[in-house]
Amino acid sequence: MTSRTVVVERRIAAPAERVWEAMTDLEGMERVLSGVQKVEVLTDGGFRVGTRWRETRRMLGKEATEEMYVTASEPPERYVVEAESHGTRYVSEFELLPVGPVTTTVRMTFSASPPGGVMGVLAKVLGGLGAGAVSKAIAKDLAEVAASVEGADGRG
Repeated sequence: MTSRTVVVERRIAAPAERVWEAMTDLEGMERVLSGVQKVEVLTDGGFRVGTRWRETRRMLGKEATEEMYVTASEPPERYVVEAESHGTRYVSEFELLPVGPVTTTVRMTFSASPPGGVMGVLAKVLGGLGAGAVSKAIAKDLAEVAASVEGADGRG
């Protein structure tokens, strides 16, 4: 089994620096992303390579908590977050691509790959029609980030 990948892009009417701040603010994640129920930061300091946290969210109709960690951080252009669960390695790469001075395209590439023959639940889902559900969930997260930095979310 090779890795399964989903790519979602969203244009946001805000400069890359502001989008970066919203996307890497672990303490504020619960306010920005409706699917995130709880975030517990496990490391001190700002968002950087080595930052770890536990994130609880509803996924596929169930509550799931995963420990996530930053493996690449190039502010305000790109970062990579990884997690391992039930024999599957999950990698989320976020690229912030400026489109002029006040607009940013965010490209999120999500992949799931099992280290051996056992495939995790989300990797199985990515193999079929579930890739659409994963893509939809990512698009919702990016829409909520956009709403928070464009000042249109009404939840702040």
